[in-house]
Amino acid sequence: MIRSSATLCYELAAILFCLGLLLPLLPWRNNRLANLSGAGAAALACGAGLAGAVAGLLRGDAQEYRFAWPAAGMEMVLRTDGLAHFFLAPLFLLALAAALYGHRYLSPPARGLQAGRHWLAFNLLVASMAAVIVAADSLLFLTAWELMSLSSFLLVVQDLGDEQSRRAGWIFLAATHLGTTLLFAMFFQAYRLTGTMDFAAFASLGSRGPATVLLFFTAALIGFGTKAGLFPLHGWLPDAHGAAPSHVSALMSGVMIKTAVYAFLRLAGQLQPLPGWCGLAVAVLGLTGALFGIAMAVVQTDLKRSLAYSTVENIGIVFLALGGWLYCRSAGLAGAAALLLSGGLLHVWNHALFKGLLFLAAGSVLHATGSREMSSIGGLLRRMPITGGLMVLGGAAIAALPPLNGLIGEVCIYLGLLEAGQSSPGGMAFVFMLLVVLLAMTGGLVLLAVSRILGIVLAGEPRTRAALAAHEAPAAMLAGMALPALFCLLIGIAPQLVLSAVTAPLAVLAPTASAALAAAGLPFGPAWTTIAAVPLLVLLAALFRRHRQRDALASAATWGCGFGGPARRMAYTAGGFAQFIQDEVYCASLRPALTGTTAPSLFPGMTRLVQRSVDPVLHRLLTPLFARVAGFAQSCRMLQSGQLGIYMGYFFLATTLLLGWAVFSFQG
Repeated sequence: MIRSSATLCYELAAILFCLGLLLPLLPWRNNRLANLSGAGAAALACGAGLAGAVAGLLRGDAQEYRFAWPAAGMEMVLRTDGLAHFFLAPLFLLALAAALYGHRYLSPPARGLQAGRHWLAFNLLVASMAAVIVAADSLLFLTAWELMSLSSFLLVVQDLGDEQSRRAGWIFLAATHLGTTLLFAMFFQAYRLTGTMDFAAFASLGSRGPATVLLFFTAALIGFGTKAGLFPLHGWLPDAHGAAPSHVSALMSGVMIKTAVYAFLRLAGQLQPLPGWCGLAVAVLGLTGALFGIAMAVVQTDLKRSLAYSTVENIGIVFLALGGWLYCRSAGLAGAAALLLSGGLLHVWNHALFKGLLFLAAGSVLHATGSREMSSIGGLLRRMPITGGLMVLGGAAIAALPPLNGLIGEVCIYLGLLEAGQSSPGGMAFVFMLLVVLLAMTGGLVLLAVSRILGIVLAGEPRTRAALAAHEAPAAMLAGMALPALFCLLIGIAPQLVLSAVTAPLAVLAPTASAALAAAGLPFGPAWTTIAAVPLLVLLAALFRRHRQRDALASAATWGCGFGGPARRMAYTAGGFAQFIQDEVYCASLRPALTGTTAPSLFPGMTRLVQRSVDPVLHRLLTPLFARVAGFAQSCRMLQSGQLGIYMGYFFLATTLLLGWAVFSFQG
């Protein structure tokens, strides 16, 4: 077989990842050398992988590799096609940015083998995510899936001395293995029914009746939805993303959860015929998660937790689009299906870019101030102008403001929902119009969350000495942030480039969707590029001119009626900024808990109010459920008494039951 250029790049990336697993451990306790070798191998491997993904998208390469395992009677299958290339591109791009950023973010490493352990887990995480995407049989897929889970767990608990990190890591590990258990059962049942582990065999499950298709679809939704952080299976996500190093948070939020979206797309696309109500249920579940996630993001005071809940919102938007696609596919609405599927795929890329940028910017804030508490920072735009500017760009992108990439995918989703509503009869038209209204409401909350983060962190006056002494991020960290920021601008200004890349996964999932998308007449042409580029150039020229004239401007303040200058106590806190909406709009379960209140009196003393936002799904549903399961398991420990006589009795009882079953079966 003649290997394509994309395949050669992927093979080079695999070799470099193997080196990245070994090189950081060779320097033993030389942390600087381990940091340099691990980050360098990861960056080179991601660069080669990114070149392969781009070449595969441009040329439409689709190749398959089979490796026989005669001793076990199995065969491992690797497959690269348009869908795989499409998901590998943001993976390698964001991992490249994270490697550049992480090299300086971790320098100098604190102690022992910390750098070697970190880069071993980092390279293993990126390589295993790529293996999940190219795996085409269940054995290889589950192996790569487990390696991805374990390596990300090691990165979350990197700071072993931090109790919060350990707790977040164990919650993440427990949640991901609960989902993996369901995936094991699903793939085992598929092997039992089809006699093969190849994913292509899922297409034959439709002949076994709608009940079988529905069972596999439900298992895939729950198993992959847990890893994706889909509501209400998101309980692990805010803690894990908050506790991990910031470049790892960017990687987990931007691309790791998208591997679950990829796997769901790969399997759900083959499960036909699928009832239309299944797609509608996924869409409703996704939109509910979007509203819940952004509502929780608005009331968080921790910067990284707020971004993590925003990830729940964005993954909900992706599943809204995919659910709408599944419904429209079954209903025969080709135009709406093409728009929704394209919008969901575009949002996968866009979210990887702007959320990766925002997590990296949050890491720079933490690196400069030592705090993630938004109310303890403030005034960073003057002290960190480049980081602040990139953070503003990421905030504008996540709010879907032009001319940035976040707008492109959401326009396709809106147009798809509107077309589905216009083409659907009666009650279904109302459902789609309601989805449009609720998605717009989600966008309004996103604007509130973004303005809250940017206003409190970047504007105003420093609230602590650490914020007052904040410094700009090092050059390597700025380069890591600039890479996704550049693509946020490029996709927003020239969306026709990324729309041409979408045709590759569309050819795999829905071969007729490319023609339907072309017939939709999207407004992303040369005129869009001109309209988007000209105001941006004018803005950049104005900023450059203002920077040149900054020293010439008068520094004397005008008379302010006795007001000498702003003080840090005059600024909004993170809780105060969102107080109106949480008191007047939110239901009781979403409002933060307030402690420390005192009864009013004629001469009140000093009062300290503490506001703590808790996840109602995690603390009121999942935690009590798992506590009951743990109590039941604790009760079952009574069976393990440690006495040999009781164990012999267990053996005797089990043997008697087995003999009885055998006799009964023989007589039947």
